[in-house]
Amino acid sequence: MALVPSATVNEGPIFAEVDMGADSSSPTVRATVVQASTIFYDTPATLDKAERLLAEAAVYGSQLVVFPEAFIGGYPRGSNFGATIGNRTAKGKEEFRRYHASAIDVPGPEVERLAAMAGKYKVYLVMGVIERDGYTLYCTVLFFDSQGHYLGKHRKVMPTALERIIWGFGDGSTIPVFETPIGKIGAAICWENRMPLLRTAMYAKGIEIYCAPTADAREVWQASMTHIAVEGGCFVLSANQFCRRKDYPPPPEYVFSGTEEDLTPDSVVCAGGSVIISPSGTVLAGPNYDGEALISADLDLGEIVRAKFDFDVVGHYSRPEILSLIVRDHPTNLVTFTSSSKTEGSQKS
Repeated sequence: MALVPSATVNEGPIFAEVDMGADSSSPTVRATVVQASTIFYDTPATLDKAERLLAEAAVYGSQLVVFPEAFIGGYPRGSNFGATIGNRTAKGKEEFRRYHASAIDVPGPEVERLAAMAGKYKVYLVMGVIERDGYTLYCTVLFFDSQGHYLGKHRKVMPTALERIIWGFGDGSTIPVFETPIGKIGAAICWENRMPLLRTAMYAKGIEIYCAPTADAREVWQASMTHIAVEGGCFVLSANQFCRRKDYPPPPEYVFSGTEEDLTPDSVVCAGGSVIISPSGTVLAGPNYDGEALISADLDLGEIVRAKFDFDVVGHYSRPEILSLIVRDHPTNLVTFTSSSKTEGSQKS
């Protein structure tokens, strides 16, 4: 693994790119995972940062760029939103109000800007966002093609631990795998990657480039990513933020519950670990724990076929007469109106 000096983009590169090549005799896709922090509570500034990173990745010839979980809107690491069983504090409710204000509507102006970025730099873009749907938030991944079109989204189906007090649950209607000229692309977010039935559903859709935006920087995460690559016979691209305490608002505005007194502004609160892994389980680039980086590799798509020869989890290595899976992939709406038009009470004057 080598550090490649960055080329000049606008005022210069943000940081060096970690670069690994591939066998040029096979068709390849140049892919980049972004390891960088959100500008917390400042969505416009975060979008500006995303564009700078995307521009730099494009200079390196990247065709696919994957951002971390909750990059737009922020991952509220260390916060408990003032919630205990039976009580929510006024400060915690105000914290949620600010977090809600930092989220984005899908569709909405921020989605339009992200689509324009993808088109401008001619890349396929996979972006982690906090989606606002009324007063409920979702941890979501958005997909864009290189022509600047929004393709669709995946909502995290199972938030982890305290994430469940701030994020809603995605349903089976947003588990897409998009067929594109550079491969079949999909995503699962953080610990939902540990859900074997969700992975099986994605394998059945033929996923080839498996994106795994995450907030987990532990070493054990690498084992999960390697397992998924080998199990699914697919490339795995895991993008995580690298954050220091100073990347979040200072106390008392924002408090890392239980650890704040031990932190300095330069304390690392999320160490990254972004990585790209081949279908054979070979680490092509990363994991990087050193700081913000663009981590890139050339994906030899022939590796998928070679891996499937050994093991095709939903093909020749399956036993559907013994084990099978049903996926309920329709939207689960709380309220359904039987008329074809909106009710009077829901119409705008």
